Amino acid sequence: MAATASPGAGGMDGKPRTSPKSVKFLFGGLAGMGATVFVQPLDLVKNRMQLSGEGAKTREYKTSFHALTSILKAEGLRGIYTGLSAGLLRQATYTTTRLGIYTVLFERLTGADGTPPGFLLKALIGMTAGATGAFVGTPAEVALIRMTADGRLPADQRRGYKNVFNALIRIAQEEGVPTLWRGCIPTMARAVVVNAAQLASYSQSKQFLLDSGYFSDNILCHFCASMISGLVTTAASMPVDIVKTRIQNMRMIDGKPEYKNGLDVLVKVVRYEGFFSLWKGFTPYYARLGPHTVLTFIFLEQMNKAYKRLFLSG
Repeated sequence: MAATASPGAGGMDGKPRTSPKSVKFLFGGLAGMGATVFVQPLDLVKNRMQLSGEGAKTREYKTSFHALTSILKAEGLRGIYTGLSAGLLRQATYTTTRLGIYTVLFERLTGADGTPPGFLLKALIGMTAGATGAFVGTPAEVALIRMTADGRLPADQRRGYKNVFNALIRIAQEEGVPTLWRGCIPTMARAVVVNAAQLASYSQSKQFLLDSGYFSDNILCHFCASMISGLVTTAASMPVDIVKTRIQNMRMIDGKPEYKNGLDVLVKVVRYEGFFSLWKGFTPYYARLGPHTVLTFIFLEQMNKAYKRLFLSG
């Protein structure tokens, strides 16, 4: 339906008015934070699953459902939201930075005639933005991993962070500022893998569904392609994710770190826990990926509509 432009609906050049970049970045971060409120329990379960059986110990949790019920029984309803403040800060830093970097690079690499970058260049932009956002968000990620892991430890071994800011301050004071970026390499690597896998698998999945003749280019097709893409992305990124989780949660033993590097984590996990332990926490990780993306876009759309109605409409 064509809409007649009103004086308040467009700029002096007749083009529709849009929200400033700063508002777009703010909404992107807020949308991610809103989605995190709903999927935080899945993040907690995923992290606990990845730490279960660490150091050749008996696995604490048999399945993701067993982990969830055990946490609820031992720590109560509040327990499944442990680390929520860190999850929110991670979205505020990671998502906002990633969106900002992606938008700036995309606009700079768009042709003078408005031609957008090609697929490979868009993939490179996405991976660069993801890696940069991951670096900025690593301190919040470290706090999140430690806060969600705390409940599985004996009372005398818990770190007992009150909130994400208390965690960041104590980590810096007790272990040094560089510890806030512990595991930043696997965190950035995971972001690169996730962006690359999502872009490639979503494009291929969507094309496959359209070619099958059973789907048309609509919301159902996009949803199914997203779910297939999420499956591929989860499978590709989980080994890197478990490396990140173990390194960020590790302690010093007799003055030495539990793991030397990411490769050491992979070797020890495979040796002591089995090859498929690299995918521990697959179910909550996959279950989190889809809803978080969907909820993020729902919140983003609603905020954009509200902004246009309040500030851009005639």
